[in-house]
Order: sequence, then structure tokens, then C-alpha cells
Amino acid sequence: MTALTVSTKGWVVIPSDLRKKYSLMAGRKVHIVDYGGVLALIPALDDPIQQITGILKTGTSLTQDLVEEHKKELARD
Repeated sequence: MTALTVSTKGWVVIPSDLRKKYSLMAGRKVHIVDYGGVLALIPALDDPIQQITGILKTGTSLTQDLVEEHKKELARD
């Protein structure tokens, strides 16, 4: 772990290997999150809607599962 120094303007220089690893180029936005005394820099998503599109498409449809379950319940009655 690298100890960083905060400048009088509040700036911190992130080491180049970490900037490359996390694609933190000039102009890239990051979120600063306070986890109860621990600060974390989280790279902001460029286009959050586009990047999460399709993450819930795995497996079967919930609607289809409910229809199948309903058919099974009707067959038992």
C-alpha cells in the first residue's frame, strides 16, 4: 500500500500503475465514498444505463417461472 500526501489544495497524486489499472485518465470522474472512516475512490461509469443493460437477462424469465408454477398449482387442485 502506498502512502499518499494531500497537497494544500487537497490534491492527491494517484500512482501511474494504479491509474493505468483502473483506467483513471485525465478528465475521468470518480466518486469519493466515506465508509465510516475509510475513504474509497470509485471510478464513475461512463454511461451507467448502457453498462448495466442486460445484466438481468440470465436464466429463465420470472414471468415464465410464475406461469409454470401457476399451472402446477392448478394441476394439483
